[in-house]
Amino acid sequence: MTTSTIPAYAAPSAKAPLERTTVPRRELGPHDILIDIAFAGICHSDIHQVNEDWGPAIFPMVPGHEIAGTVAAVGSAVTRHQVGDRVGVGCLVDSCGECEQCRAGFEQFCSGPGGSTGTYNSVGRDGEPTYGGYAKQVVVTERFALKIPEGIPLDAAAPLLCAGITTYSPLARFGAGPGKKVAVVGLGGLGHMGVKIAHAKGAEVTVLSQSLRKREEGLKLGADHYYATSDPETFEKLAGTFDLIVNTVSAELDLNAYLQLLKPNGAMVQVGAPPVPVPVGVFSLIGGNKTLAGSMIGGLPETQEMLDFCAEHGIGAEIEVIRAEQVNEAYERVLNSDVRYRFVIDTATI
Repeated sequence: MTTSTIPAYAAPSAKAPLERTTVPRRELGPHDILIDIAFAGICHSDIHQVNEDWGPAIFPMVPGHEIAGTVAAVGSAVTRHQVGDRVGVGCLVDSCGECEQCRAGFEQFCSGPGGSTGTYNSVGRDGEPTYGGYAKQVVVTERFALKIPEGIPLDAAAPLLCAGITTYSPLARFGAGPGKKVAVVGLGGLGHMGVKIAHAKGAEVTVLSQSLRKREEGLKLGADHYYATSDPETFEKLAGTFDLIVNTVSAELDLNAYLQLLKPNGAMVQVGAPPVPVPVGVFSLIGGNKTLAGSMIGGLPETQEMLDFCAEHGIGAEIEVIRAEQVNEAYERVLNSDVRYRFVIDTATI
């Protein structure tokens, strides 16, 4: 297998519309696999990175870290996968594999030389930029390809590689389950997966959304209750209610108000990333032994655990499949919250 170019959709510069182009894929190494991408989810973080909202980026940029497809070729030393396997790739495509964090299954926190390698907008250990899933194919180190169980269609599985693990990880870490009251802030690409997973784990689930516009949809997804945060009475009525709150929105919120909704010893976990610092009063935490935590995707073992859990419980993302040429329109619709609940690109249309 030699270095080749493959069709893709890329942003040529910051804030520029994405356009069809070609990008290189590296030669298949001994521990690499080549994946024919079938579907690629559109994550809000793709838009943030194209727009350089989180700092300087590498262009041209091929976004996409919610990848589902099948193995097309394997390197000479590959043992985990074989041609034809259904696989998924999330936010990372490599790490050192030897540091304390990698050995513990937290590859996202790799402390080895160079740290972890992002699926796109990153530089690989070969010194070359990485290109993501809005493309026909991708080459990754075999351990960064997860097995997608047969019980999940590939199009509905793609968003699980980011939105799924991003919500599964804090729900698992903080013990969402029977007897626990869990609130999910926001019912978007992340939030709808949080509702589905928390419900499947047996928790009593409440959606906290700006309005009641999506109430019926939230209840169908598995929520037991649905409240509008634009109504001040919501915060009075629900004070001291929840064991766990998972905040999926990236907007600037009054975290102190949300912390008052926790029971003593409860936890609020941030998975949404506002672009500006958000103030927190210390007494919002001290009063009740409360925890304000963060969570960033999950390591490889937990991501596979999430995929197996979703297959067991019949969980996939709620998606709208689009053609590749609709990607710029889809970005605008994401910014306008006009999607139920994740766009997925059919890469056969690239």
